[in-house]
Amino acid sequence: MSKDINEKAEELGGKAKEAFGEATNDESVKDEGKADQVKSDVKEKFSDAGDAVKDGINKIAGKFQDK
Repeated sequence: MSKDINEKAEELGGKAKEAFGEATNDESVKDEGKADQVKSDVKEKFSDAGDAVKDGINKIAGKFQDK
């Protein structure tokens, strides 16, 4: 699935922080940027998992309605 606007903004902000940290040799800012990107990816994975569960429930519910 695709990232929503907030997740994409968080990812881009993380990339910007990481680049700024790299440019200024500030490891803590660089690490914060990487952490923001990871957090965005984790949120996406949870969202995808939730969508898969909803799809599975809808399929099961549909089979019961067909009978």
